Amino acid sequence: MEKLRILVADDEAGLRQLVRLYLEKEGMVVAEAATGRQAMEKLQQDKYDLLILDLMMPDGDGWSVCRAVRQKMDLPIIMLTARGEEMDRLLGFELGADDYVIKPFSPRELVARVKALLRRAGAGLQRGEELQFPGLSIDIAGREVKVDGRAVNNLTPKEFDLLLFLARHPGQVMSREKILEKVWGYDFYGDLRTVDTHIKNLREKLGRERGFITTVWGVGYKFEVGP
Repeated sequence: MEKLRILVADDEAGLRQLVRLYLEKEGMVVAEAATGRQAMEKLQQDKYDLLILDLMMPDGDGWSVCRAVRQKMDLPIIMLTARGEEMDRLLGFELGADDYVIKPFSPRELVARVKALLRRAGAGLQRGEELQFPGLSIDIAGREVKVDGRAVNNLTPKEFDLLLFLARHPGQVMSREKILEKVWGYDFYGDLRTVDTHIKNLREKLGRERGFITTVWGVGYKFEVGP
C-alpha cells in the first residue's frame, strides 16, 4: 500500500521536525515548508494526502494559504496556531480548514487528529457505492457530488463528510452535538457554531434554492429531498 504523504508548513524548524518524527513513526511520508510560498510550491509539485498549516507564517498568514489551497484542491487541512480565539477558529473553518489545533499541543494528539481526519476522508468506502436522490448524487468512493447533473467540485473534505452523514440519515433530525460527535469526532474541541458555519457553506455550494438541508429550529438539521 502506498504511504500517506503529509506536508507540514510552519516557520518553527523544531516543531516541524518534532511533528515529522511522530508522523514518520506511523509510517507516513512527511515533507516540510517554512513559509507559505514554499508550501504552495510543494503542493503544486507533489501530491499530498493532508496539510498541517501554521496560521502565522513569515510571508503571509495561514488563512491566505488556506484560501489559495481551497481554490485549487480539496486537500484536508489541519491548522496550527497559538491563537485560540473563537473568531479565529470560525474564520479558519469558513476558509475551509477541517480541524484546528492550538499551540502548545501534544504531538500524540496531533497524530491522532491526522489519523482520524484521514480515516474519515477515505476509510470504509466501497468502490462504486453511491447515494442517489432526486437532483443529487453522492459518489462515496470517488468523493464526488453532483446537483442536477452538475459536479460540485469545491466541497472541502469536511463539507463532504457532513453532507454524507446527513444524507445517510434522510428525514432524521440531527442535533448539532450529534453532528459534532459523528463528523468531527469525540476529541474535537469546537463549539456548536462550527456546525452552523459548515452548513452555511455547504448550502451555498449545493445551491440554496435546492433545499437539501433543512434547519429544525432549536434542535439541529435534517436532510430531505422532494419526490
